[in-house]
Amino acid sequence: MSTSTSHDGGSHGSVKSYVMGLILSIVLTVIPFGMVMKGGFDETTVIVTIVIMAVLQVLLQLILFMHMNLKTQEGRDSGSFVFFTAVILTLIIGGTVWIMYHLNINLM
Repeated sequence: MSTSTSHDGGSHGSVKSYVMGLILSIVLTVIPFGMVMKGGFDETTVIVTIVIMAVLQVLLQLILFMHMNLKTQEGRDSGSFVFFTAVILTLIIGGTVWIMYHLNINLM
């Protein structure tokens, strides 16, 4: 399968890359879901696994579906993108874990 390109020469990906991204996204979702549903795992292990799978899921979606890479004409663009992504991930994941922790304490 060939990849199509935009007017500026950027790649739009192929059906193969989209299918591979879909399969990997499903796998990265099923792993933490299975750990939670099966039970018997340490709470810290489950939280760390969920966070790692979430970060991998974001990276997978950025690379395979949004076709982003860190190779740009100017290195500061990719550095800014990585920094901004890390800040947003920290805020979203950290905030979610913090809210779930406090809900668990207050509702039990």
